[in-house]
Amino acid sequence: MLQLIANATQKTENPAIVSQGRSYSYQELLDASGQFSSLLLGQDADLQESRVAFMVAPGFDYVRVQWAIWRAGGVAVPLCVTYPLPSLQYVIEDTGAEVVVAGREFAATLSPLAEEKGLRFIILDQTNDGDDAPKQLPEIAPSRRAMILYTSGTTNLPKGVVTTHANLEAQISTLVEAWQWSTSDHTLCILPLHHVHGIVNVVSCALWAGATVEFLPSFSAEAVFGIFQAGKVNVFMAVPTIYFKLIAYWEELPPAEQKQVSDTLAKFRLMVSGSAALPVSVMEKWRKISGHTLLERYGMTEIGMGISNPYKGERRAGYIGQPLPGVKVRLVDDLDNVLEAGQPGEIQVKGPGVFREYWGKPEATREAFTGDGWFHTGDVAVVEQGCYRILGRNSIDIIKSGGYKISALEIEEVLRTHPAIADCGVVGIPNDEWGELVVAALIVNDPALDVSELTAWMREKMPAYKTPRRYKILAELPRNVMGKVTKNDLKKLF
Repeated sequence: MLQLIANATQKTENPAIVSQGRSYSYQELLDASGQFSSLLLGQDADLQESRVAFMVAPGFDYVRVQWAIWRAGGVAVPLCVTYPLPSLQYVIEDTGAEVVVAGREFAATLSPLAEEKGLRFIILDQTNDGDDAPKQLPEIAPSRRAMILYTSGTTNLPKGVVTTHANLEAQISTLVEAWQWSTSDHTLCILPLHHVHGIVNVVSCALWAGATVEFLPSFSAEAVFGIFQAGKVNVFMAVPTIYFKLIAYWEELPPAEQKQVSDTLAKFRLMVSGSAALPVSVMEKWRKISGHTLLERYGMTEIGMGISNPYKGERRAGYIGQPLPGVKVRLVDDLDNVLEAGQPGEIQVKGPGVFREYWGKPEATREAFTGDGWFHTGDVAVVEQGCYRILGRNSIDIIKSGGYKISALEIEEVLRTHPAIADCGVVGIPNDEWGELVVAALIVNDPALDVSELTAWMREKMPAYKTPRRYKILAELPRNVMGKVTKNDLKKLF
């Protein structure tokens, strides 16, 4: 039996999920996923790694479908509920999914595609999956494929990242131990569930530990604080953009309500930020509001989480901490030579949580690893006083200008300390003289901001070669569903 399921059988009466105003026990989750597994299997004894694509809103139905796919021996392919049809079609075709499951609200979107491709199509409200006695479910070896998630595809078409059950169990159990999850925890999920952050770090960690996960289908700062004020949530994970929005909402509240919210937040056990670099300014504002120093960590679709600030101990702004237990990390130069502390290099990772392959792309899989099995993350970091500090993506956040390697993230941190700047994104654009020119897109509080004065201000803070040469003022920065700034889109604006 899969370990996630085995753990649930030990805590059957505990509340597992709160969704749409209703609480569901672990027993109800086991029963519902078992019945849906039987429906998926039909006359088969085992799905034998057939891909099952599913488009289901966050909540109890999402989890029961995902668990059912795993328990029936299938490979779960979660579809983003906000993606346009061409993106959904790409994932369904690329994975070769034979079954598509849709929540009722997504049936009209997916039905024509399923019909055209001759795929088995299941609409959740029309399945009668609670009527049949559950079948004997297959034994699933940990080495079998479990899930395919798609990378953001910044430079080419997204790649399907295949994780096995063993990979997922390593990712989940490592975080449960490192962040001290327990049955008494209650977390709120507001993250998209086609990404490792929501699926693994929030939902799967909570359910592995016998904790409760509550779902808020669509984000609003008011609704989040409302749930917090009920007093049950004690673990919260979000992306920097969400914290930014919560801070802005809190700042508009009357002082008495601000105090109420702050008093509630102070009682939390853990607050985590990830999926994009956490601006120091956001970390410091949130600390003043909540009393918490956000735990920043580092991970990606291919590895789960690799590096984390400590659960107990000092968390340093701008740093992602140390490798998690069981995860090997090294920094290397362009020739894969290991570097000494203080020298910036590419992060390479090895460990049981690292993915198995890119789906249907053996060459891309080979290129992703060194000859001795280290995964190329493409991210550049430096170790300072024993802690890793991210300098950026090799391709996007490291700007090569005038012979220098410049961290876009470092420039962004400085820009955000300017009182007239609410947020920013820094990129390098091609330039004959410099190789790349440092440019910055700004979201401003003060439309009268004089960029020549800003340049003079920047040159007091950092060397001239790091100072942006051009600025563009925007209403908002282009972002993906995880709130990460899409820097290739930003480059096009220049």
